[in-house]
Amino acid sequence: MTRPDDLWARAVKTFHSANLLAPTDPDSSASRSYYAAFYAVFALFAVEGKAFKRHATLESAVHRDLVKTGRWTATLGSDYSFLRGARDTTDYGGSLHVVEDEVGESLQAALRILEAAHKENPETFPAEWKSK
Repeated sequence: MTRPDDLWARAVKTFHSANLLAPTDPDSSASRSYYAAFYAVFALFAVEGKAFKRHATLESAVHRDLVKTGRWTATLGSDYSFLRGARDTTDYGGSLHVVEDEVGESLQAALRILEAAHKENPETFPAEWKSK
């Protein structure tokens, strides 16, 4: 199983990539925003000894284990689902692309998810995205 701190480092690095790509490559930025959230959530569950093989299974766990239990707000669950939808558009949408407004929304949604994961476990998930 991948270590939570390794997944967290990947989440932070991917979030920085999403920010860098935003002005020039909206699709890649939205995809990177999703993966930043994906790695952050995966890290959060890895602390609990949980691992997932499919994106859909991880998304279900976000809603079942984080939102429905009250650990996360419904807004964070919606953020994760929005990011997954944007990633599906960028990876499988053919001629469909994210629009400019969705890039900023993707970055903000990913940021909220990184902040939520950090809040739950600040020692394992330091606020490194703020310093770069």
